[in-house]
Amino acid sequence: MTNNHSRYHMNQLALTTVVTALSQTALMAADQPAAVPGAAHRPNIIYILADDLGYGDVQCLNPKRGKIPTPNIDRLAAQGMTFTDAHASASVCTPSRYSILTGRYNWRSWVQYGVHSPYGSAMIPPTRTTVATLLRQQGYATACVGKWHLGWDWSNQGKPMNFKEPWEATSLKYRPMDFTKPIKGGPTAVGFDTFFGLDAPNFPPYCFIENDRTVGVPTGLWKAPKTNNPYRYPATPGMGLPDWRMEDILPGITAKSCDFITAQAQAKKPFFLYFALTSPHTPLAVNKEWEGKSGLDLYADFVMETDAMVGRVLGALEKSGVADDTLVIFSSDNGCAQHCVPELEKKGHFPSAQFRGCKSDSWDGGHRIPFITRWPAAIKPGSTCNQLACQMDLMATAAEITGAKIPETAGEDSVSLLPLLKGENKPVRETLVHHSIEGKFAIREGNWKLLVSPGSGGWSKPTDAEAKKQKRPAVQLYDMSADEGEKKNLQAEHPEIVKRLRAKLEQIVADGRSTLGPKQKNDVPVKIVK
Repeated sequence: MTNNHSRYHMNQLALTTVVTALSQTALMAADQPAAVPGAAHRPNIIYILADDLGYGDVQCLNPKRGKIPTPNIDRLAAQGMTFTDAHASASVCTPSRYSILTGRYNWRSWVQYGVHSPYGSAMIPPTRTTVATLLRQQGYATACVGKWHLGWDWSNQGKPMNFKEPWEATSLKYRPMDFTKPIKGGPTAVGFDTFFGLDAPNFPPYCFIENDRTVGVPTGLWKAPKTNNPYRYPATPGMGLPDWRMEDILPGITAKSCDFITAQAQAKKPFFLYFALTSPHTPLAVNKEWEGKSGLDLYADFVMETDAMVGRVLGALEKSGVADDTLVIFSSDNGCAQHCVPELEKKGHFPSAQFRGCKSDSWDGGHRIPFITRWPAAIKPGSTCNQLACQMDLMATAAEITGAKIPETAGEDSVSLLPLLKGENKPVRETLVHHSIEGKFAIREGNWKLLVSPGSGGWSKPTDAEAKKQKRPAVQLYDMSADEGEKKNLQAEHPEIVKRLRAKLEQIVADGRSTLGPKQKNDVPVKIVK
């Protein structure tokens, strides 16, 4: 890893001169941003994570083949920096959320494929340092709002329930919960002062959770309203509140985020807000004011409503007077889901833009995501960064900004993006490992990308030409500088590159880390070829 940006230089780099952040108005007119405040001046940090939003769903990232208006996200990009080669660590949500908060590849943990199931156990142990832990130690107020999907340790009632149908028992995983007891192992156990949200919008229990308690006590099976659209209310049957409305989720968590911003601005205390949106993931529970607005379909309407919620958060920052001193990061947990794509493409909208694949895949459409940052004190408005970056770089970035020291046993794969935010145009990471829903590996090094599997690693099917081949190569090698669509497999022409990248991947797995520092142990054995 690049020595200049390793965590062992963070304290020196963070001890810069403290300057007062220029106003956003002045910065918009300036050629260069102000000097970055040092450790004595800690900016607020807001991480807004959309759910299943494709790279091409953001209008400013896909101007020619994107048909969905996203004015608020576009405005954020105009005021900050757009990353064009940023990735989730995996192509589905639970793994990528783990990596964002821990600065560690998900496959080093016991989540090797798929996503967490309803009532799944806590995925992050309380002993592991998270971004929230690190920032709370630096005096930050920390809040998690929205979708968690990293598990809790639920209390089991220990008594049978009367099920009318066999599927009812299956949907509850045969684990009737005691919703009157605290729920252990969630956000407040891993560094967050407060939490408001839910596990996943399509998973029970169908109610909000605040800190470690359900808001209300689910007493019966919740059933989704009838609809002609199969994607409007798809949900795992389970316990919930009788009056639960999925349309209330998105505006509800947005209001809580805005309230947190307002309260912390008044308290004049630095804060970290991890705002995990539940949209535009199914259920496509679009509110009436947005239904039909896109002129495309319900998914596109939900993207527009999602953009409006981002606008409300940005508005709360401006109204509270703390926008100039806040680092905002907007991203998505993975690419757009496959079921949305065919009809949208027929109407001229391409959720993955020019990239191949979608959510679940090792191809870039699965994990190359919108990644837009704004921080008037450091980032030049309207700037673009084409360097390789990953969501899990949040931990090292936050550490360098605040002067915090990451323990040797934490953030094993996180690299600081601060040099890029300041305008440097040099790589901060040499490699990045990708991971699909099936647990298939891929690795990027510079412009080269190696997939250690013959297909997508996910739900996308091969092309007709590929399918006709009786035997496809076991690996795929692409030159991403010349072939962003991953159409021409160069593995036969460059066996030496295949060998080198395979050895590099094996080393990253074996070392337990991809950054400088003592070797660490993975939580479980890791099998590269599955």
